[in-house]
Amino acid sequence: MLIKSEFDVAESPDKVWEFFNNIPLVASCLPGADLSEQVGEDEYIGTVVIKAGPVKLEFAGEANIKERDDAGRRIVVEASGADIKGRGQAALLVNAVVTPSGSGSTVQVDQELHLSGAAAQYGRGLVQDLTAVLLDDFAANMRLQLEALETGVAVDAGARSSTSGMTIAFRAVRMALGRVFRRFFLPYPSTTE
Repeated sequence: MLIKSEFDVAESPDKVWEFFNNIPLVASCLPGADLSEQVGEDEYIGTVVIKAGPVKLEFAGEANIKERDDAGRRIVVEASGADIKGRGQAALLVNAVVTPSGSGSTVQVDQELHLSGAAAQYGRGLVQDLTAVLLDDFAANMRLQLEALETGVAVDAGARSSTSGMTIAFRAVRMALGRVFRRFFLPYPSTTE
């Protein structure tokens, strides 16, 4: 499934792009991600833990930078992993582009996500909502990291968003209910004149 999103950062595109070239720093901003080792020039291994209420999936795998375009400020990362309890697999292709915006930069992120096994049993809407919650937390953590780099003060790990499983589940359910509300309670445009 293709998931498209974007967020704004109050830093110049060059500073944001420099941040994206530090893969361990980028990974530290994603709640549940732990980049354990660099195994090649653009190859990393690690884990990602996703908790949503009573559901906990822990994927161990690898991430590879497939493309890096400094002039276009674009990076393509391919990641794949298997749940450590054997309940499924995930593959993700991320295409991120940093562009100038009025207040600094806009980061556009396209994610092509493929799930199999138990992880694939969750509905498309729930997966999109969980992804949106995690990306929101990533953006908040990234802003903190960029601010810390600007001021020269290290970000305390406790200051970064490390969203709990119940919080993620609650936020995802709230997004789903918002979609249902808009679908059933907002008036449809008239088709007759």
